[in-house]
Amino acid sequence: MPFILLVRHGENNFVGKRLAGRLPGIHLNQRGRQQAEALKEILVKAPIKAIYSSPLERAMETAQPLADALKLAVKPIPGLLEVDFGRWQGKTAKQMHRLKLWKTVKEQPSQMRFPEGESFAEAQHRVVACLEEIRTIWDDKSLVACFSHSDSIRLALAYYLAMPLDAFQRIGIDTASISLLHLGNDGPALLFMNQRTHFEWPEPHKETV
Repeated sequence: MPFILLVRHGENNFVGKRLAGRLPGIHLNQRGRQQAEALKEILVKAPIKAIYSSPLERAMETAQPLADALKLAVKPIPGLLEVDFGRWQGKTAKQMHRLKLWKTVKEQPSQMRFPEGESFAEAQHRVVACLEEIRTIWDDKSLVACFSHSDSIRLALAYYLAMPLDAFQRIGIDTASISLLHLGNDGPALLFMNQRTHFEWPEPHKETV
């Protein structure tokens, strides 16, 4: 069963300001493009056999420099998409904090369904099903990369760590960070999590969904 690199997309102008969700046309900003190049330099010597990505632009653009360097195609997979936040997409943190459902998001995410969107439980099932499908394709010595989104990666890691869904937001996944899962026959193993291309003292915590 394979080793799977879970890579969050690079920075864009919505990060820390608005909930991007699945809105189209959100591209990497200058720093995000620099992060994508830094990821390429770190991963280009790794024996990566395939590159999968959420179809959203910011994820595909993060994956592309590495794919070009390795002469691999980026394969878009809907299972790696961001959570469908429905009518919450595009809202600012301040706007979300005013909503009655915000308390559910923070205290009981397992009970949260976004208006006209997914529940966190459905999103977790979708992402895990995608990774399990990838798992069946590759042997236990293969390394593949999956470019996705913060909540999607956090939900997947919570599942493989046997964490309650209500605790998944305790996991931190920064832009352009790398986590490594091994989905072995003896059970999953998280080999490292949220590794960044360089160390930065973190800014004060910003609320995210």
